[in-house]
Amino acid sequence: MKLNRRKNPILFQGTKKKNHYFEGWYYKAVSNDEQTTIALIPGISLYKKDTHAFIQIFISSKLPKETLKTAYVRFPYEDFSFQDYPFEISIKDNSFSLEQITINIESDELSLKGTLSIQQVTPLNTSLYAPNIMGPFAYIPKMECSHGVISMNHILSGSLSLNGQAINFEQAKGYIEKDWGTSFPKEYVWMQSNHFSDIDTSLMFSYATIPFMKLSFNGLIAVLYHKQHEYRFSTYQLAKINKESLSELEAHYIIKQGKYTLEIHAQTTKGVLLPSPSMGEMKNKIKEGLSGTIALKLYHKKTLILEDTGTHAGIEIMKK
Repeated sequence: MKLNRRKNPILFQGTKKKNHYFEGWYYKAVSNDEQTTIALIPGISLYKKDTHAFIQIFISSKLPKETLKTAYVRFPYEDFSFQDYPFEISIKDNSFSLEQITINIESDELSLKGTLSIQQVTPLNTSLYAPNIMGPFAYIPKMECSHGVISMNHILSGSLSLNGQAINFEQAKGYIEKDWGTSFPKEYVWMQSNHFSDIDTSLMFSYATIPFMKLSFNGLIAVLYHKQHEYRFSTYQLAKINKESLSELEAHYIIKQGKYTLEIHAQTTKGVLLPSPSMGEMKNKIKEGLSGTIALKLYHKKTLILEDTGTHAGIEIMKK
């Protein structure tokens, strides 16, 4: 069965013969008691001098005290394999699909083992004009970095063993997205949370400097999912940033699109440096936190229709 890769961004978008190319999947999971947040990033770096597969692990834990743990586990290029239907990528004895995560990592930094089941995924709406979150830009070849949102919100079950300690993920929440291309944008702000007071509410936001035909432009893609309705704000839908205020640990935006206005105030505290791609090589560093907050307000014309604050937020602010 041949699947539409643009409409199914979870699929491997590249080929293993490319050079100066990366692809990575971002699986986030917040434990049942909300004391532990884990981001698992399996991927592949196709750079002729250092081609390899990898699994990045980022853990924010409040037990027994607030700590951050990271690991970048390298694997031979040959350990990476994939299949389209049903989707699955495997890196040695670790596997990732739309139904399940199996992790078996024993590294110098940490030990992480177990299986999580994924249920009730929340994909984005698609159309011919917008086959994925990139909209019509999904049809442009050789974008520096393409983005895919796989599940805004879903339910997890199972448990993981972190350094011998069991972490319960029964009825926990998760999120999946991915990136592929040559390099991350030089300047961008990214954030995500699906832990709001309304359990079905989820937000992802990305605002980046995009190189295009020897020029560049600021590209916005943001989705607020609330009460089974998708509010999408994007450059390709003529959204306008009416306000942007940034510091190292805070980002404040007011976005206007048609009759809707979205106001976002994100704050993060501690963060860690994670490897990121430049021309396919995982040589750069980005700073991400997993315990931020995102306060949001959504207006229809001048009427406030949603006000909420998300926690356990992933936040990256990469500005010069």
